[in-house]
Amino acid sequence: LCNYRGCQAESLNHPEALFHMNTGSRLGGDPALGAWSTYGLGTENQNLPGYVVMTELALPQGGATNWSNGFLPPHYQGTRLRPEGSPLLDLSSQPNKTREHQRRALDELAWLNERHMEKVGADEKLAARLESYELAYRMQVEVPNVIDLGQETEQTQNMYGLDVSETATFGRQCLMARRLVEKGVRFVQIFSGGWDSHDYLERGHTARIKSVDKPIAALIRDLKQRDMLKDTLVIWTGEFGRTPDNNKRGGVYSLGRGHNNKAMTILMAGGGVKPGVVGATDELGASAVECVHPIRDFHVTLLHLLGLDHLRLTYRFQGRDYRLTDIHGNVVEKLLG
Repeated sequence: LCNYRGCQAESLNHPEALFHMNTGSRLGGDPALGAWSTYGLGTENQNLPGYVVMTELALPQGGATNWSNGFLPPHYQGTRLRPEGSPLLDLSSQPNKTREHQRRALDELAWLNERHMEKVGADEKLAARLESYELAYRMQVEVPNVIDLGQETEQTQNMYGLDVSETATFGRQCLMARRLVEKGVRFVQIFSGGWDSHDYLERGHTARIKSVDKPIAALIRDLKQRDMLKDTLVIWTGEFGRTPDNNKRGGVYSLGRGHNNKAMTILMAGGGVKPGVVGATDELGASAVECVHPIRDFHVTLLHLLGLDHLRLTYRFQGRDYRLTDIHGNVVEKLLG
């Protein structure tokens, strides 16, 4: 496990900071990390999305902008699995429709759209829509098998905390993440909310920590047992850090912590990272003072660990080449194993 304590954010507001961590831009609308990763690496399973997102019922601030394809082709958009009920709507065929019916309908639709494009020229968005139909058709066969956690042993389910109510939800998502990666999904992202403890820090964080601690440990242990950890990068991070003192809200001091962009912690495991503590904060934990790097350098390092050169991972849009890291960024060498 690598505990990186030298990262600094650029924004103190949740939406902008979330966009920055997830897309490299504080403005929102740019491609997400998962979109860039699947654009650069492709997918190992044509029957599943290359980029899958799991959230709680309440979406993170900024919503789906955090897993957007941005200006990349639409099929790089993250596919969200719902936390309750069927993870995907319309996963099963209608009772009166067989697979053969669906196949004929898709073939006829594709034929009509191909004739349309012959007349008006290539249309990237239309082509992406057609591919999404085909992927959805293939997913109806593959996804039910992947999301069936009942295929796991009772021991494995309990290891992730599925047998305890306070860990069951996040545990299911972590176990699902392992199964998705095992089936060839390139990038899986889980959003965990409820950490913005400006008030009642001890009570709020105690409950949140209990809900995620066991599932995270199980995910890392499970990946290692299956000899997958060396090829899988696990990251646990927020969009910024917290102040070391009680923060003042509404003119009075509260029993919590404020936003802090000068010091934040990123935990990483597997994927070629160096175990141990890298970087440090001052004696109060208010500001990073060792191995200090901005988020863009963390993004460069992440791409490097995935085997991607951030200088070469470009996409031409509106007359110029864009990158996740834009015109800046260096590898944080001390994080490399």
